[in-house]
Amino acid sequence: MRADGYDSPRSCGVIGLCFAYPRNMRTVLTSALIVASAAAAAPQLATAKDDDGEVAVSGKCSGSASTDLKAKPDDGRLEVEFEVDQNRSGVRWTVTIRRNGRVVVNTTRRTAGASGSFSVERRIANPAGTDTISARAVSSSGQTCTAKLRV
Repeated sequence: MRADGYDSPRSCGVIGLCFAYPRNMRTVLTSALIVASAAAAAPQLATAKDDDGEVAVSGKCSGSASTDLKAKPDDGRLEVEFEVDQNRSGVRWTVTIRRNGRVVVNTTRRTAGASGSFSVERRIANPAGTDTISARAVSSSGQTCTAKLRV
């Protein structure tokens, strides 16, 4: 580091303007980039919980489809619903739902109706403690929808 607090050599751009950043500025920018990357990669967790304990989250899809995942306690079990809306009827999707990493549902569905959607509803075991429910649907064309929540 030079006496003026800047790293050497200075960086000069194409048009001849030279910029020098203090060492601590580089650290701040690098840290901000790492935090932003981690936030973008973090799994999406539940965003809404209503009075009867239902937790709902909107998931992410690789194409134009949309997805929602819901779960709520029901007589000692968990009622789980995973919905995909593609706005195109007749498309085949493979659906996997997991509780705490273990597969509890593995099925196929076809989008139907004017909305071009489908849903998978199941009542699954609800062991003591907090559960992570994740769902993934892959269409016959390769489009993927995922959602995850904690209940």
